[in-house]
Amino acid sequence: MYYKISDFKNDWANESKATLKILSTLTDESLNQKVYEEGRTLCTLAWHIVVMVSSMPSHAGLKASNIPDTLCPTEVKSIVREYENASKTMIEALESKWTDSSLNEEIPMFGRIWKKGNILSSLILHQAHHRGQITVLMRQAGLKVPGVYGPAKEEWAAMNMKPQV
Repeated sequence: MYYKISDFKNDWANESKATLKILSTLTDESLNQKVYEEGRTLCTLAWHIVVMVSSMPSHAGLKASNIPDTLCPTEVKSIVREYENASKTMIEALESKWTDSSLNEEIPMFGRIWKKGNILSSLILHQAHHRGQITVLMRQAGLKVPGVYGPAKEEWAAMNMKPQV
């Protein structure tokens, strides 16, 4: 749970940078990659992250950008652009509407009562969870996965090092 908006903003800066790194590595051709027939595609997962950066804060009273939960764009550059916009407007709404002291306030969210600071934590964790799913599909699509919290396989190789096990 977050107790200071500045702490969330610092974490968000790093996490959104990591998400942009992953999203920017996708190709238009890879967007239809799935794990299994009924599963989500790379496009669906990427677009879900974009939508949630807008809709989760909106459910909590931080009306930010209005991203429709419709079919995902067919171009990676559109997904990246919408993510950047949603992230920027979410931070602006947070700065203008919530304070450090309000992060302990409880509000109804998704059928439960959440503290505002927990909503911010969940937003980051939710995004990281789906980034992980995306990296699996990227490997299946033959894309190189960039390192986020440390070097990826290819980055270890570029350093003439064996990947960590």
